[in-house]
Amino acid sequence: LYFSAQEGILMFYHIKDLQYEIKICADISQPISSLMFSPDYTSLLLVTDQGTVYSYRPAHSGEAVKLLDTSSSCFLAADFLTPGNNYCVSVTISGEVQVWSLEDGTFISKLNLGIEVHVT
Repeated sequence: LYFSAQEGILMFYHIKDLQYEIKICADISQPISSLMFSPDYTSLLLVTDQGTVYSYRPAHSGEAVKLLDTSSSCFLAADFLTPGNNYCVSVTISGEVQVWSLEDGTFISKLNLGIEVHVT
């Protein structure tokens, strides 16, 4: 089980039988608003409420890598664009849907929905 603390710390809660262990995986120093696994469960997107998206690869046990920073817009959420793990899609409060490359954070395209968006 992966979860985040208010301070922006990604943690792993490993449960086996009646035993458990908590491991700190990454500290991004920004509150994490959501976590999403890639379709093949090899990558985890960490989305902050400040509009930054990080990638964490559990099998590599390394640090979280900053993919993109959309802090200039009112960023709400991001998720993997399937099939594959090469792109992610984000949405802003104003209804702008954006596609980004996960390889280097390059902006690919956008679509304006023309309505205000809310995340539930």
